[in-house]
Amino acid sequence: MKDKLVREVMIPISDYATISEEDTLNNAISELKEARKSTKYTRKHRAVLAYDSDNNITGKISFRCIFKALEPKYRQFEHPENGAGVNLSRFGFNEEFLSSLLENFSLWDETLEELVKKASKIKVKDIMYTPNPGTGEYVDEDAPVAEAVHQFILGCHQSLLVTKDGKVVGVIRLADLFDIVCDLL
Repeated sequence: MKDKLVREVMIPISDYATISEEDTLNNAISELKEARKSTKYTRKHRAVLAYDSDNNITGKISFRCIFKALEPKYRQFEHPENGAGVNLSRFGFNEEFLSSLLENFSLWDETLEELVKKASKIKVKDIMYTPNPGTGEYVDEDAPVAEAVHQFILGCHQSLLVTKDGKVVGVIRLADLFDIVCDLL
């Protein structure tokens, strides 16, 4: 894997679903659905990338972001500094405790239709995940694939944003690297 570079296996931004961070969740879902239908890649896209007024990629809207947006009470569980959700099961809480949160915080107490209707007008910038520099979520296009694999393993990421001269130019997905390993086997 040392001889193969990230740019050789990444998906260029031009092939990825993107949307303005000023747009709505409804439009982001439409973009993602369309991208999932028309992708030329083996695996379907699982996120839409958001861009700002300067066309710089600023975040991702994944399935997880969409579900969190449907139930705004999940924001009670976010870290105040970066908005990242806490995976409570990683801290050893059992299923009974995690299930009790549904009742105690009145999560999902409206119908799915009501929640979807409310969430559809939320702006992308209010629900997108914004990767932080220095967290291993960016990789340079000239880095060896081994470096990306290292970041995937240590960071528990599903995708990394690929950069060239500090600007996002593509996405490398864990599943695509898995396909490469399987082909080699």
